[in-house]
Formats: sequence, C-alpha cells, structure tokens
Amino acid sequence: MNTKSVFEDALQLRPAERLQLIEMLSRSLNKPDENIEIIWAEEAEKRHKALEEGRIKTIAVKDIIERYK
Repeated sequence: MNTKSVFEDALQLRPAERLQLIEMLSRSLNKPDENIEIIWAEEAEKRHKALEEGRIKTIAVKDIIERYK
C-alpha cells in the first residue's frame, strides 16, 4: 500500500466519509506533547496559587478593552 493507492481508495468514499478521514488524519498529526501538557498544568497551578495568595491581581476585560481603544 502506498500513498497514491490510499488516496485513490479515499476518493471512493462518500464526501462525509472523506471529511471524517481528513479530520482523523489531522488529529493524528496534532497529538499534544505530554511533557508540554505537564508543564502547562504546573504553570496553571502556580498562577492560581499566586492569585489566591494575592501576589498577582486580575484586570477586568472591560478595562483591557478600554485601554487599547
């Protein structure tokens, strides 16, 4: 089996099935890196703790929008 034969077989599918195949292939290329997920989870915990302890403050979305008008 090679790329060309897979492609030709895929063309025999109904449009909805081809779309599903495209989505499945796309997801297979975009698998999250487990190490990065762990790093982000740790960072989120640090930021949440800092917020709870009052070491950082929040800014209202309306204030941010107003600042950049």
